[in-house]
Formats: sequence, structure tokens, C-alpha cells
Amino acid sequence: MSRAHRSSGYVFPLPGSALVNAWREGYTLAKLKRDVMAGLTIGVVAVPLSMALAIATGVPPQHGLYTAIVAGAVIALTGGSRFNISGPTAAFVVILFPIVANHGLGGLLIATLMAGAILVALGLSRLGSLIQYVPYPVILGFTAGIGVVIALLQLPDFLGLAGVELGDSTLHNLMLIGRALPSLSPAEISVGLVTLATLLIWPRLNTPVPAPLVGLAVGTLTASLLLMGGVEVDTIASRFSWEFEGDSGSGIPPFAPSFTAPWHFPGADGTPLEINFALIQALLGPALAIALLAAIESLLCAVVADGLTRTRHDPNAELIGQGLGNIVVPFFGGITATAALARTATNIKSGAFSPVAAVVHSVVVLLAVVVLAGVLGYVPMAALAALLFIIAWNMSEARHFMHTLKSAPASDVWVLVICFALTVIFDMVIAVAVGIGLAAALFIRRMAQLTHTQRLAAPDTDEHFPPEVALYKISGPLFFGAAEKAIATLRVIDHSVRIVVLDMRDVPSLDTTAMVALDTLRRELGEHNVGVIFVGLPPRMALKIKRAGIKREAGRLAVVSNLAHAERMARRWLG
Repeated sequence: MSRAHRSSGYVFPLPGSALVNAWREGYTLAKLKRDVMAGLTIGVVAVPLSMALAIATGVPPQHGLYTAIVAGAVIALTGGSRFNISGPTAAFVVILFPIVANHGLGGLLIATLMAGAILVALGLSRLGSLIQYVPYPVILGFTAGIGVVIALLQLPDFLGLAGVELGDSTLHNLMLIGRALPSLSPAEISVGLVTLATLLIWPRLNTPVPAPLVGLAVGTLTASLLLMGGVEVDTIASRFSWEFEGDSGSGIPPFAPSFTAPWHFPGADGTPLEINFALIQALLGPALAIALLAAIESLLCAVVADGLTRTRHDPNAELIGQGLGNIVVPFFGGITATAALARTATNIKSGAFSPVAAVVHSVVVLLAVVVLAGVLGYVPMAALAALLFIIAWNMSEARHFMHTLKSAPASDVWVLVICFALTVIFDMVIAVAVGIGLAAALFIRRMAQLTHTQRLAAPDTDEHFPPEVALYKISGPLFFGAAEKAIATLRVIDHSVRIVVLDMRDVPSLDTTAMVALDTLRRELGEHNVGVIFVGLPPRMALKIKRAGIKREAGRLAVVSNLAHAERMARRWLG
């Protein structure tokens, strides 16, 4: 367990608890070697993925690399999971792409900074455990929808379509792609198909060389062969250019990320942003969405890592680490970061022991930027699109999606389908909000169905109540969704009844709505000179109703612990 500061009952999450715990277990030279080897493997994988995901987001590829370099190291050193590898991830594409379209790179970096602050606040508030309350159909629905959107956004590059400027509307993007189909390029398609085939076949060979690296290398070689035949294809170098302190070039700048305030980066119109209340207000919603998704993805990734390694992460420290990483990375030109499940799993399989592996991975990406920037510029856009197709397919979890459609209850299937459709047609924020709302409503309905009231006859109990006493048993939670239905039954009683005994031993919880309903029932029965005896309320619930004004009154209201006591009191009231 991680150390924490305790004050007045509050347990302060310890940033960097994962690193501290690994060090306490005894960090030896052998473990350092394991971390270095794992970091080298993940770094090689992260280079092509970081470029591809940045381009999918709508920004130049170096910003994805900067994310892996800066955020990857900061989150590893300050987070609560020993094995999480953080950087740009596919899940963010559907959120970040519209931000870039509407507010430019500068707007995206400011939104990332705001999201980081929200994540730190969530961690300090110890809300890391709330992730377990997001229903699985909601998560599966929006992740599958994200996979579809990512694949759709890559079609122009994969097909070599000319003049397609995609926006944040899926339906509009489909129309643009459809209109541009006559301009498709056989050369671009050839490069994309060769890369895609390599990415699908290579993992079956069980070699230690990562498939993304091989796939992009084969795609680049194919593009070079086409160029020798006089056919050019679009590459990183032909698509992107850079300027830095008077120098300029094409492709990826061969420099380490440098400190620059996020608001100095261009907005949607190409000019530096002006920070004002209107901009902050416009970015608040996207920042909340980024923070929500970052929390979900990073904590789910940490849970999976725990399952693979039999370790335990600190969810609140992990949120703080993710927040700090996203606060720092915009000042170095990096985009939103969170834990990546595929890279984390590879990290574990490669023998990692501590967060040092993630730091080594960041160093490897840094060296690739400084040393291999020129080579990376030759990577074809169609090859990167093919890589993103694979990422989108893996993220969609199509097999789980179809299995859930076939096997889940109808209500969960509806939540899944609605979340998926809303993510594809609108955006993830609406999908998650509606999905959680629907899931909560269905849960309330199910819980309400478990709550019921029944009248017990004399043979149903060991006690023998007089005929003037009506015994009712209430079972299930009494909350706003069930209280009125459960108590409505008690309003229909015989005129001969002078006392109502409510057996509430099977009521596990009681909310304000239920207490108001009970108070109303007590008043209505009192107007007809009918007394009420509550049986079996736990002390905490008895205290609740007392604070709500439902107090003991001789001959009118009593709270007792068992039915035998209730019988004796009822006989005494009846005289």
C-alpha cells in the first residue's frame, strides 16, 4: 500500500506511489535491465503509433511524439500504476479532432491543460474508484463507435482522395468522401493494402520485431519503388512542414520538444490564440470530456495490468499522475495523453518491473525524433492510415460487441446500441452522458421491481396479533424509484384496523423520498386514529427517520426491534 498523508480523516493520495512501491520491493540491477529492455520495445512501438494518432487527431505528427516523450515520462513518475504506458491514444481521436477543427492546435493544448487540472482535482477528491460505476455496455458502445469514426477518418488518406477536408460531423464526412471517390489513387491504395496485409500477417510469425514498425517499413519501401517508377505518393514530408527559430523544413523537426506556452500555438485561423472567457467557456465541455475519457481509459488499463501482474494500483494517485502529465505536456507541444492498453500489455509481456520502463520508452522516442526525423518523413500517409485501421479494429472489440448483442439482456443491448450510434453520429460526450443516464434509469427500474410490500396473515408469523392489527412486510430498498409504489399498498386498509405494523427488517436502505412518504403515510393513518409500529429498523435508519421528524408518540408511533415486541406494544395500545 502507498504512503499517504492523513489529516482529519482525509487520506491524501501520494503522487508517484507506483515508483515508490517498486523501489521498496528492492530495485536491483537485474530489474533495471528488465525495465530497459521493455522500454526499448515499447519505444519502438510508440514511434509509429504516436505519429499516426497525432495525424488522425488533425495535428502534425511531431506533436504525438512529443506527447509520448513528455507525458509518458511525467505520468510514469507521478502516477499510481507501475506498468501503464501513457501517450496519445485512439480513444481521444473523436474528441480531439473536432477541437482542432474548431479551435486549432492551440485550442487543443489549452483544453488538454484544463483537462489535466480536472484530473488532478478528481484524484485529490479520491474519486478514482468511481470508474467501476460506468456500465460495461456504455464503455463497449462508445469504444466501438470510436473505432468506426477513426476508420472513417482514415479513408481519404488510404484511398488517396483529393480535396477532402473532413469536419466534426460523421454524416457530412461520409458525403464528402462519397463525392471524392472518383479521385481515388491506385498508387495510394496499393501502398495502403501492402501495409495492411503486412500488419495482419506479421504478428502470426511470432517474431520479436513489432508489427507497426515492419508494416510502416514495408509501406515506405513500396512507396519508394513506386517513386522509382515515376509515381509519387503522399508522405509525412510532403504533407507537413515546420519552422523553428529561423530554420524550416518538411516532415518532422529534428529537435527535442521545447518549452512554449500553449496559447502561443495557432488557433483554427492560423494565428496565435487570444485567451479570454469565451474561449475558456467553449473549451470547458471538451476538457470535461477529455478528463472523463482519460480517467476511464487509464484506470481500466491499470485494472487490466493488475490482473496480468497480480499487483495493485492506486487509482487516485494514477488520476493525479495523468492530470500532471496533461498539465505539463501542452507546454512542450504535446497533445492529450492517457494510458494505452496495447502498449501497457506489451510492456508487461516484455518483462517490465517498474515505471522506469515507461521513462526508457520516452527516451527511445526522443532519440527517434532527434536522430531519425528525416527518415520518418518518408513514411507514406496511406501506410499510417492502414496502421490506424488496425488500431480502430482492435479498439472496436467487434467480437465482444457481437457477443454482447447476442447474449446480453435486452435493456443492456439497447444501451450498447444507442451509445454506439450516438458516438458515430454525434460525439462521445453525448453518447456517454445518454448511456450512463439510460443505464441508471434501467438500474433504478430493476431495483424498484425488487421492492414490494405484502400483508402477512397470522399463520405466516410466530406472533399472534389481534384482529385490529394489520401486519405488512416491506422488502427491498426504499428509495425514490420504489418508495411510493411500496407504500401505496398501505393506504388501502380495512376500517377495522387500528394499528399497522411494518416489518422492515429486509429494507437495506432508506432515502429522503422514502422518509417523506413514510411521514405522509403516518399522518394519513393518524387522521383515521390508526397507529404505526416500525419493526427491525437498524439504528442508523431509525436515527434518520427521527431526524426527519418521525418521532415516537404513545399510541401513535413506535420503533421496535422485533415482532414479539411489536405484538406486546400493539396489545398495550389496544388496551
